[in-house]
Amino acid sequence: MPRALALAARPFTAAWWYLKEVMGENAYVHYLESFERRHGTREGAMGEREFWRDLTDAQDRDPKARCC
Repeated sequence: MPRALALAARPFTAAWWYLKEVMGENAYVHYLESFERRHGTREGAMGEREFWRDLTDAQDRDPKARCC
């Protein structure tokens, strides 16, 4: 039964992932992955709160493709 449930949930899981990517909710996860690739560790990376504040400040300074 768990396998059947997993197969039934698969399209919803994919849609959820896609929605999070489009909305930018995964930006911090991508930042951590990138930081780890560049530095070999996650030590020294910004915390989540600091990351979002820095991102919104950067968007305020240079509003490229934002709607609002």
